[in-house]
This record gives sequence, structure tokens and C-alpha cells, in this order.
Amino acid sequence: MATSSNTNRTSGARRASTTRGGASTRRRTTSTPRKRRTSATTRRRNVSSTQPKTPVEQAQVFAERAVLVPVGASLLARENLVSSVKGLATRYRTRAGVERELKRYERRGATARNRFERQVRRTRTRFERELRVRRNRVERSVKQNRRRFEREVRSVRRDLERQSKRFASVA
Repeated sequence: MATSSNTNRTSGARRASTTRGGASTRRRTTSTPRKRRTSATTRRRNVSSTQPKTPVEQAQVFAERAVLVPVGASLLARENLVSSVKGLATRYRTRAGVERELKRYERRGATARNRFERQVRRTRTRFERELRVRRNRVERSVKQNRRRFEREVRSVRRDLERQSKRFASVA
């Protein structure tokens, strides 16, 4: 048996191996199969093969869809309604069930109220703290400015008194 020319190839190389009808075909030596390229016309043909070909068939498809869509939607709505009613019926079937649900709602309301009150307290505390800090800064600043002003006034008064004594002694 003759050996093929594949033994001397590297993994990524391609070579012409056989000829059919005068055209050479190429084989890949990698293990992944090569994807067949399809032309746009082939793709269009594949898509259109599922579509009805005659106007009568197209009209039939449209008529079926026009009937099936509302039927499917109404069945879905019915299932949702039935499941909701069943859920409510199991919850509120007995007086104990109703009381249990009321307690649940009450607990949830109390939790929401407590959370809101805590948030209000935190906000109020934060606001009061910021107000205190700002007030203290303003008071400190006013005290410093007053001291600085009084020091400057004393200094100016002393200078005026010295100058007036000098002026009185010269005159």
C-alpha cells in the first residue's frame, strides 16, 4: 500500500492531494473540520423553504396566527389568574389564616415605621451635630476677632497718647 503525502506535513500546512475533474482539492491537516461556506443565495433558499410558497398558503399561515395568538394569550392569562386565586384561597381560607396574614402585615408595617423613625433620628442628630460645630466655629471666630480688635484699639490708643504727650511737650 502506498503512503500518502500527509506524513511529511506540519499541522497547519495545506497541500493539494487529489484531483477530481481537473480541479485540485485541499485538505486541512488539523483535527477541526472545515466549515462549509454557504452563499447568500443558498441561505436565502434555506430560509424560504419553510415559508409558504403560494399566496393561498401564506394566507393560511396568517389566519392560523391570527387565531392562535389570542388563544395562547388568553390561556396564559387564565393560568396566571387561577394560580393567583389559588394562592389567595389557601391564605385566607380560615379565620386563623386571615389573622396570620394580618399579623404579618402589621409586623411589616411596624418594621417600616421603626426604620423610618431611626432614619429621622439619625438625620436629626447629624443636623444638630453640624449645627453645633458651625455655631462653635462662629463663636470662636467672633471671640478671636473681638480680642484682635480690642488689642488693636489699645495699641492705637497708646500710640495716640504717646504722640499727644510728645506734641504737648514740644509745644
